[in-house]
Amino acid sequence: MTIKEQFHIPASLKKWSFGLMALGFAALIAGLFTKGLSKNEHEIAIFWGTLLYNSVFFLLIVNASMFFICITTLAMGGWQIAFRRVPEAISAVVPVLGIIAILIMLSIVLGHQHHIYHWLDAEAVSKDPLLKAKSGFLNPTFFCTWTVLSIGLWSLLGYKMRQISRKSDNTPMNLEQGKKFIWKNTIWAAMFIVWFALTVASTIPWLWLMSIDAHWYSTMYSWYTFASSFVAGMALIALWVIYLKNKGYLEYTSQEHLHDLGKFMFAFSIFWTYLWFSQYMLIWYANIPEEVVYFKHRVQGAHRGIFFFNLIINFVCPIFILMTRGAKRNYTVITFMAVLIILGHWVDFYQMVMSSISKEQVTLGWFDFGVLLFFAGLIMFLVGRNLAKVPIIAKNHPFLKESIIHHT
Repeated sequence: MTIKEQFHIPASLKKWSFGLMALGFAALIAGLFTKGLSKNEHEIAIFWGTLLYNSVFFLLIVNASMFFICITTLAMGGWQIAFRRVPEAISAVVPVLGIIAILIMLSIVLGHQHHIYHWLDAEAVSKDPLLKAKSGFLNPTFFCTWTVLSIGLWSLLGYKMRQISRKSDNTPMNLEQGKKFIWKNTIWAAMFIVWFALTVASTIPWLWLMSIDAHWYSTMYSWYTFASSFVAGMALIALWVIYLKNKGYLEYTSQEHLHDLGKFMFAFSIFWTYLWFSQYMLIWYANIPEEVVYFKHRVQGAHRGIFFFNLIINFVCPIFILMTRGAKRNYTVITFMAVLIILGHWVDFYQMVMSSISKEQVTLGWFDFGVLLFFAGLIMFLVGRNLAKVPIIAKNHPFLKESIIHHT
């Protein structure tokens, strides 16, 4: 059997990616003139809020690919090596989306958009004991520094992991070389996981998203955000694996690997639901005014439909559709569910951000979908380009044989 080692970008992929980016860019320009440059503070808030949740969501789901690589590396897992270059290519998008997210968030903070982050209003902070108590954390200097540092180290550590992986393409390794290669991978993967834990699993969701509701806090918020972005990240990996399989690539990747990707999608949909229920149920049951303020306008106000639709699409659909073994091994079902999961958690990020910015009105419309199309097209283009740069199979990886004979 002839193995295709190099990915060649199809003309159709270029056409679709450029087309989506063009539509998204047109929507962005229209949104800038109709909302961003409006004299209405509410419209300005909608403009910046839409850019905020889209940039953060897509940045976190591409960064989830490197998290996936690192956790499987630390677990000494070999099953994913047959398609490892897919999450590597996705994770290589982090620096680009990171720069976009930095520009958006720094524009919000340095532009003193206090209708997004209330803690930017110095006068309000001076009169509010709670905001004053949090000012050591919620201030422009700390926000900008920690944002740049977080994204910078995700990019740097991710680059190092990909660089180590590509060194295995040069020559086959003997036993000693293989041990050193795995050890080096393990060290850098551990460093990424530690930084990931200090950012995505704790501080970054507090800073970027939870501080929109600066008077409210939840100890489960970061885990909730992580679960949402990780399951969407696994869905994105699955989509690219299926796309490449349909194009005749990834010959060593089989239904066994697809089954495991389906397990991740199913399991983390349930994990997300557990966190959704735990956060909501505890706050509802305690019924403490400073806690229920976050859910009150989501459950009883204009966003009620979006809030519970979020639960249906991200829990009910995965548990009923992905529960069986056959569903996780079916390319059509996994493709459908991957798209549904990504869209579902995009809606989740929408309600996390926009339900706080626009409490009385559901703003989901053409501008939101336009920005979504821009990021979708950009990710398609960049991942395709990254895949074409290196061999699509890590042929000299010490665990490749284990991946080829993988059975689940």
